[in-house]
Amino acid sequence: MSIKKGDILTLDITDINNLGCGIARLDGKVVFVKGAVTGDTVEATVIKDNKSFAVAKLDKVVTSSQYRADAPFCSAPLSCGGCIYRHITYDHEKQIKYNFVRSAFDKAGLSEVKIHSVIGTEQITGYRNKAQYPVTSTKHGLRCGFYASKTHKIAVADNCSIQNQKFSEITDFVCKTCDKYGIQAYDEETGKGLLRHIYLRIGEMTGEIMLCLVTNGKSLPCEEKITAEITDRFADITSVILNENTENTNVVLGKHFRTLFGNGYIEDVLCGLRFRISPDSFYQVNRSGAEKLYRLAAEKAELDGTQTLVDLYCGTGTIGLSMADKARSLVGIEIVESAVECARLNASENGVENARFLCADAGVAENILKATDSKRPDVVVIDPPRKGSTPELAKCLSELNVPRIVYISCDPTTLARDCTYFKALGYTIGDIQPVDMFPRTGHVEAIVCLCK
Repeated sequence: MSIKKGDILTLDITDINNLGCGIARLDGKVVFVKGAVTGDTVEATVIKDNKSFAVAKLDKVVTSSQYRADAPFCSAPLSCGGCIYRHITYDHEKQIKYNFVRSAFDKAGLSEVKIHSVIGTEQITGYRNKAQYPVTSTKHGLRCGFYASKTHKIAVADNCSIQNQKFSEITDFVCKTCDKYGIQAYDEETGKGLLRHIYLRIGEMTGEIMLCLVTNGKSLPCEEKITAEITDRFADITSVILNENTENTNVVLGKHFRTLFGNGYIEDVLCGLRFRISPDSFYQVNRSGAEKLYRLAAEKAELDGTQTLVDLYCGTGTIGLSMADKARSLVGIEIVESAVECARLNASENGVENARFLCADAGVAENILKATDSKRPDVVVIDPPRKGSTPELAKCLSELNVPRIVYISCDPTTLARDCTYFKALGYTIGDIQPVDMFPRTGHVEAIVCLCK
């Protein structure tokens, strides 16, 4: 039969992808069904038909898979693009993520590399310490939520199961308070309106909360009164910041920050160290998962107190500082100036005297030479953004003859690609250890040691 838009199909789901779509095959064509699970039999309506595949909307589960979760994980609408694995068991989710990592290395021509089972987390709800909520105007006033999958349409949601549970109450109060003072939500299409995002961070161990209001302008009307009402209501909000973003862009934060209340930062405790976190600095969103990841990194680094450790893309210094007591010296390189300032303060506040941090692009070879006074690092830790590293950086580390590189990745596809660069330069690829830092989402971290 030929499949066309509007057809109602009965489908046997044989697989699931890393976007949370069940996969069926009918007459040689792949059909993707969001919300379907491997082993389901479903009824679904075709909403898109291309030559090689079709997309269908799940109407009814005829026969439920053994991997389908017994109860709903989250009350947010299905259109929310966050928890794509909300409808499956966590054990099956970890298997899917293992398969994703395995497939990435197989496709890169590295099928000989061993992939270990995914290390999970004890906490799959409320683990995120950072949230960025887009704001919209509704007939009920200002509301916030999340962008629907692959769109910039806001799916209004009162709660999110993976965010810290305090965030929901705060965002609701902020919206109502801004409503009271006549503040309008920013409209991407018209460029009008003022409040774009409500951005929250929390120090899980300290309880300190940062509230950042992202605005299409330099100020808020009655900002002192609004700040006072919010901080009177929530004593654990220790910092309120206004971020100015007047650009026609989908980037959340602008370049200019102004502190309305508190110090302009919060602190948290990770791996026994206290860290200062600015609004634009990188800090792992899952603190307990980060501790597992960093302990693994320290094991793979095999530091004995005699080596020079270089931490590339170091952010606020969390990874390097967590290992500094095992190294002779630590050098961190990071391009975000405020993050470097936090890293230096973090070293000072924790009594780490063998560390220094350079504000520079970690992907540029010359900066590594500058940071190490042209001396060869003994161990390099790389934790790049999702796009991964570069062939140029791999070549630089190889020419420096760095004997040991610990690579932490948030995207198995770019990790596998980068491993091919290092392999071609004479590095041996160690076992890959996936770590599930982001339960219920399609993301998984992985860590590997590369030895010259």
